[in-house]
Order: sequence, then C-alpha cells, then structure tokens
Amino acid sequence: MSTNIPLAERLRPKDFSTYFGQKHLVGKEGLLKKAIENGNIPSMILWGPPGVGKTTLAKIISHITELPFYTLSAVSSGVKDVRETIELAKKQQFFKQGAILFIDEIHRFSKSQQDSLLAAVEQGIVTLIGATTENPSFEVITPLLSRCQVYVLEQLSKEELMELANYAIKKDSTLQNRQIEIKENEAILLNSGGDARKILNILDLLASMVDATPLVITNDLVKKVLQQNIAVYDKGGEMHYDIISAFIKSIRGSDPDAALYWLARMLDGGEDLKFIARRLLILAAEDIGLANPNALLLAQSAFESVKIIGYPESRIILSEITIYLATSAKSNSAYIAIKDAMAYVKKTGNLPVPLHLRNAPTKLMKDLNYGADYKYPHSFEGNFVEQNYLPEDARNAHFYNAGKNQQEKKFSDKLKAIWKKKH
Repeated sequence: MSTNIPLAERLRPKDFSTYFGQKHLVGKEGLLKKAIENGNIPSMILWGPPGVGKTTLAKIISHITELPFYTLSAVSSGVKDVRETIELAKKQQFFKQGAILFIDEIHRFSKSQQDSLLAAVEQGIVTLIGATTENPSFEVITPLLSRCQVYVLEQLSKEELMELANYAIKKDSTLQNRQIEIKENEAILLNSGGDARKILNILDLLASMVDATPLVITNDLVKKVLQQNIAVYDKGGEMHYDIISAFIKSIRGSDPDAALYWLARMLDGGEDLKFIARRLLILAAEDIGLANPNALLLAQSAFESVKIIGYPESRIILSEITIYLATSAKSNSAYIAIKDAMAYVKKTGNLPVPLHLRNAPTKLMKDLNYGADYKYPHSFEGNFVEQNYLPEDARNAHFYNAGKNQQEKKFSDKLKAIWKKKH
C-alpha cells in the first residue's frame, strides 16, 4: 500500500470492530448500531467536532447495508449537483431503502440547497446522512431537520485515543517496520485533543520526520516535531477549536488585546462569521450574565448584524462586541445556578407541585384544592408576599448566589430585604 496515503485513510474502518469511540451510539447497546443491524436506518445528522468519525460512520453504514453511496461536499456542490445525484439515486430504487447520500459540512449548504433535498428524503429516494461541526438547529432548515435523527458524536477519551494509536502501530504495515514505542503519551494526547485523525496524523508525521528505528515517542520529541511542522500538521484547519477556545478564554479573562489577536487569526483564516458571533452570544450569557444584562442584547444585535452585512465590514462589528465583552464586568452566577438546579432535579426526580401553585381550570380540580391558599403577590404591599414556591421536599433548596459585582449586589440586597432568612 502506498505510504502517500495518509495513515487515517489507510486505517479507515469498514465495520464497527475497528471503529474507536462513540460507544453510546455504536457500542453493544448503541441505538444507532441496533438500527443499522435491523436495516431500519433513518436519515440523520451526525454532529460533532472534527476527527470523531462522522465520515467513517457514514461509510460503515453504506458498507454494512450494501446500499449505493453518494457523497457531496457542501463546500463545492450546488443545487445542480444535488439534483443530478438524486436522479442517479432514483435509478437505484430497486433497492429496498434507496441510496445513501452523504453530505459533508451540511451546515454550509444554503437554504435552497437544503430545500432541494426535502422531496428525495421524504420519498425515501435517499437516506440522508449529513455531517456537521455546527449545531444543526442553527444551520439546518427546520423541515429537513424534522425528518432527520440527530446523533451527537463526542471527542474520543484518552483511553480511546491510546487504543487507536496502539492499534495503528500494530496493524499498519508502514508503522510496523518502525518498531514504534509510545514511552510518554502526555504530549501526543494533549495535541490530539480528542480527535482521532489528529493522533494518527501525529504518528504519521513522527514516522516520516524521525529516522530512528526503533522509534521511541516521548513528550519532548512530539513537541519538537510538531513545532517544526505546524503547517503540515494543521493544514486541514484543525486548530479551529483551539483558537476559538483561546478567543473565548481571553474575553473571559478581560484581555481585549488577546481577544482581538485571536479574532484576527480567525478572520484571516476564513472562519465562519456566524460561528464567531454565536460563541459571543453564549459567552455574554455564561460569563457576563447578570453583571451586565445589556451584554446579551448587544451580542444578539451583533449576531443579527453579521448575518445581514457579511465580510469584510462585519469584522468591525465583531471587533466592537469583542472589546465590549472583554472589558465588561463578569459573572457566571446564572450559569452556575441553572447547572446546580438541573443537577438537583436529576438527583431528586419529579417532585410534586404544591397544591397552592397548581392550575385549577375545572371544578374537580378546585374541589381538590388545586390553587387554594395561593397568595397573589400584587395584592400585597411592595408586590411581594412570602410563601413557598418549591416542592415541599425541596423547600430549602438554594441555587442562585449573586456574583460579586455592582449590578448583582442590588439583586442580592433586594432578595435579603424581602426574604430575610432564605437569602
């Protein structure tokens, strides 16, 4: 086999026996695996970061089902390509379930391109498998999304990455000849970041750049080779998630200069502007929150403006909101509060709603005291009256703790004034 073929492609699995990760989907009890084995394959969207096996999973499904397999890339294909592919698939309709149409980066398809898929998916001419790194609820049109099952693929664990690396060393004929030993794995795991393709690319790069046999992989060796060959290592744009992480952390850390640097890196690399704007929306709620509620409004305004204006002018809008968010007061109290509340619900289950808080639209419900003894706050001085609003077994639960900032101090003082002991 030619060593010009990348290691990730040489080792691409044809069945689940050599597919690493995603046990929640394709493990022994995985719902997707069961659906495939039963021949009841739905149209689906595979959502997850790069290198977690989206394309491989689509090809395994095709291999197992022996259905015709067509591939389109949202970057290079238009409506005409979609229609031509669907016409080809129609000729294969003597198969029980039609053909499989795999669309990589489906989030880059325009509305008209996605519309052109609807009829074929509805009629069963094709079983659509779309792969995306973006939240499909933002980028896939509702009519198409409603006809697809969304499966979330996760980054590979350290254990899964090491299983894959050791499998590659043992099974790939090129690597076998190098007698490779992974003596230290911290650097190779850190630079892989849960991405199967990355760890295979690193092994490939080490094998091609280091002459020694046996090849002993250490942390220092990985750092040295990757630093010298960063362009080769990242030619596929795999630093996408690293850079957005640095960008968000710089804003969270109130460093506008660092945030602008990472923003410039993303703009220069052709990053999707809406992706940046969406992450700023999330940050405005998660990291600034109640310390400056206007931040979320301005981030939403920036997101809408970017959608309308586009590049290059929208870089100014992104710069403005980046600086504003970086220099704003910070609070994660809302994020922590809902996180704690959801953990409490998961722990305690469906506690009953107190009778006085229940709705009573019928006479029977009123006879059962639904809504009885409820005190209407607006009937009391200051539009407040103390009463229990939680299930009886949770009446002492507490989730919101005001952040240490001027805005939330007002909230805290008010709550303490009206609730006395509770806050």
